[in-house]
Amino acid sequence: MTDIPAKLSFATGEGGQLAGGASVAGRMSAARSAAGAAPLLDVRDLSTAFLTSNGELPITRQISFSIRAGERVGLVGESGCGKSVTGLSLMRLLPPQTARVTGEARLAGQDLMTLSPRQMRAVRGRDVAMIFQEPMSALDPVFTVGEQIAEAYRVHFPVSRAEARQRAIAALAEVGIPAPERRYDEYPHQLSGGMRQRVMIAMALICEPKLIIADEPTTALDVTIQAQITDLLRSLSERTGAALIFITHDLGVVAETCTRMITMYAGEIVEDAPVDDALTRPRHPYTSGLLRSLPGLSARRGVLPSIPGRVPAPGRMPDGCRFRERCGYAIAGCEAAQALLPMAADHVARCWRARDLWLPGSVDDMAAGSPVAHNLAAATGEIRP
Repeated sequence: MTDIPAKLSFATGEGGQLAGGASVAGRMSAARSAAGAAPLLDVRDLSTAFLTSNGELPITRQISFSIRAGERVGLVGESGCGKSVTGLSLMRLLPPQTARVTGEARLAGQDLMTLSPRQMRAVRGRDVAMIFQEPMSALDPVFTVGEQIAEAYRVHFPVSRAEARQRAIAALAEVGIPAPERRYDEYPHQLSGGMRQRVMIAMALICEPKLIIADEPTTALDVTIQAQITDLLRSLSERTGAALIFITHDLGVVAETCTRMITMYAGEIVEDAPVDDALTRPRHPYTSGLLRSLPGLSARRGVLPSIPGRVPAPGRMPDGCRFRERCGYAIAGCEAAQALLPMAADHVARCWRARDLWLPGSVDDMAAGSPVAHNLAAATGEIRP
């Protein structure tokens, strides 16, 4: 018989908000505690292609990374870089008639890619769960939110409807929804956007999965609700030991929530590093470009830096470095195939020039004569590289 998880318990502060804050020391402590453990999730050469009338259309290529229990990994990049497709591939939610996924994704030693559909249904929701970016689309409008949460629980545990109802009400309370007994019987359209997102989190967490994939869970929410949702996810990960993949465009959320940051571009991982290293000392020009594009990091009364051009369309990827046509640091040699190169402990970048470049990050290091100022001037054409 499957073990039924004990009731979740989360500390809350004033007004029902979850206690605890994100500090550099806290993130580093979490990373150190996980350093000696075997990976919970080990992804190797995961590639996804969509099947079209003109043949296979490659979307992501040879994605490889690992996550330990309790780690919180931010997956960042522009729209169209393959972040959500990677999450859906891990969950085996892409229709096999139109998508082909190859590679390995071992969760606690079990390769998810080799499981039968029935075996995967037993894992999905119980061991790995996903929080989708638009709850109004993900929730069924003809069932109450409580029924949908209770169903997720009853699929995996042999309990009565009454017991599942009590568990669902407890889950609603634990994610900060007031009057959970009343909300259980309400439909998705009767809840605010923030409450619907909390319902999605409760549904994902009710079975206490080992891994949570959160696909832009704060999209379309106001800043106050965004902060509450990110605090909630961080606190849940810390208290339950669940690993978290946080897919987002918001680098500020990554800085507050995650212990590691993986940057994706055009279907490839271009940088993987501890979050503090990635934000203060990026080693790939694309990561640096994302950081420089943040309004708070640009010079006052100056032009907001941006990355020229756009992500290449699938099927039209350039040879060699996929970012070179938009990169101010590109030189002869960048047209060659690029591999992920080790920069430091737990830090890799897909750029053969990474060891020679000193790229600007989220810390102001633009003093005249500094390596960052020199390289930035070279990239913008003020001096030759």
